[in-house]
Amino acid sequence: QVQLVETGGGLVQAGGSLRLSCAASGRTFSGYSMAWFRQAPGKEREFVAGISWSGASTYYATSVKGRFTISRDNAKNTVYLQMNNLKPEDTAVYYCAVRRGYYSRSVDQYDTWGQGTQVTVSS
Repeated sequence: QVQLVETGGGLVQAGGSLRLSCAASGRTFSGYSMAWFRQAPGKEREFVAGISWSGASTYYATSVKGRFTISRDNAKNTVYLQMNNLKPEDTAVYYCAVRRGYYSRSVDQYDTWGQGTQVTVSS
């Protein structure tokens, strides 16, 4: 059974940093892209960042570009999201997800999700 477990969320002041991790287990993820999404209260889940299997290609939502960095360690089956210069509007539950093949910005294209980790940014 495939499992994704996110860690690293918490409470931070505006301008601070957090690093999220998502550890995958249950199968090899060769050929799979991974992504981070987030969902704020009362809002739809939205794409944050994605990364190709090799890690050579990365993709970001406009709202986080230049502040967030996605990376992966395939030897550890883990994807990371380094979040710098956090803003109150970044407050949300952050989810990692995996899909076979090319990355997608669409929630519907991912069939495996983690349980989420809360990120709260105070002003």
